[in-house]
Amino acid sequence: MADEFVKGLGIFTGAGLAWMVLAGWYRTPSFESQEQLVSPVSLSDSATMFDTLGVLLMDMFFWFAIIGALTFWVGIPVIRQAREALEERAQ
Repeated sequence: MADEFVKGLGIFTGAGLAWMVLAGWYRTPSFESQEQLVSPVSLSDSATMFDTLGVLLMDMFFWFAIIGALTFWVGIPVIRQAREALEERAQ
């Protein structure tokens, strides 16, 4: 059970760090404002393919952190307990 927790924690911290780096680049208009990391993305007309890819990766890292951690912290333990309960009931 501890290995699922560590896997979920690794996914959460790794993807969360990547999201925070990209959000710092694309969602922070200025460091004096109160809207750091949460302001809407504002790409200019001169946005390159890498800017678009960075915004796409930022959203992917966010959802990977949430869904990946919940999979290892909630999903897999629930499936294991349900499987054990079904095996007990079958005997």
